[in-house]
Amino acid sequence: MPTAVDQVAVARLYGEPLFALPQDLYIPPDALEVFLEAFEGPLDLLLYLIRKQNFNILDIPMAGLTRQYLSYVEEIRHRNLELAAEYLLMAAMLIEIKSRMLLPPKPQAAGQEAQDPRAELVRRLLEYEQMKLAAARLNLLPQLGRDFLAAQVYIEQSLQPRFPDVTLLDLQDAWGAVLKRARLVQHHKITREELSVREHMSQLLKRLQGKRFVEFEDLFDASRGMPVLVVTFIALLELAKETLIELTQAEAYAPIYVRLAYTPS
Repeated sequence: MPTAVDQVAVARLYGEPLFALPQDLYIPPDALEVFLEAFEGPLDLLLYLIRKQNFNILDIPMAGLTRQYLSYVEEIRHRNLELAAEYLLMAAMLIEIKSRMLLPPKPQAAGQEAQDPRAELVRRLLEYEQMKLAAARLNLLPQLGRDFLAAQVYIEQSLQPRFPDVTLLDLQDAWGAVLKRARLVQHHKITREELSVREHMSQLLKRLQGKRFVEFEDLFDASRGMPVLVVTFIALLELAKETLIELTQAEAYAPIYVRLAYTPS
């Protein structure tokens, strides 16, 4: 019998003293469970066993690690079969690695080292440890709702908006700005002038008919603009190319004369 509380009652139930243990009290076997260590999965358990015993993660002693791992799996297998399934899969992997280390390594090509059966497990453990450390660092950051609360301040605003007063001078200035901006916008209409080289060739031949010589500069009309001058010059070149006109010059720097090409009758 336990020691009585207050020298009289053995316990208190809802503040009332209990002088004797109830005879119909039933406590199920799994009503109280104590977990000294909680693990998030097989990799977490393996990493805990390795770090607890200061094993070199790059040179894991598979025999001792597998034995300790299996003892833990045996404990949870009787309590939660669904939870133990994931751990049993890792146990099978550890046993396979242990058996492969007992066998002679497979022959490799010249200059290549035999592959360590533990390499894949080491890679997964290192990646898991990096993610676990990163998650711990993130957990240290302040979190809304855990470390601080968002302040909410209600600011009472006027229901009736208040607009600034506008005077007649303000309207005049605004209208003047609109007119000034409108004068800066101008529209330009550009038309394309169709000029025919053949037509100008015919005009030049008509001007040269009945004339012995015509000075080169007299064939151009500067008042008609640059496009007409260019087309006239091209027409002269075409006529010269087709040997319909002749260009003569008495000496260097002397005036150039144009005449119809001589055609014997």
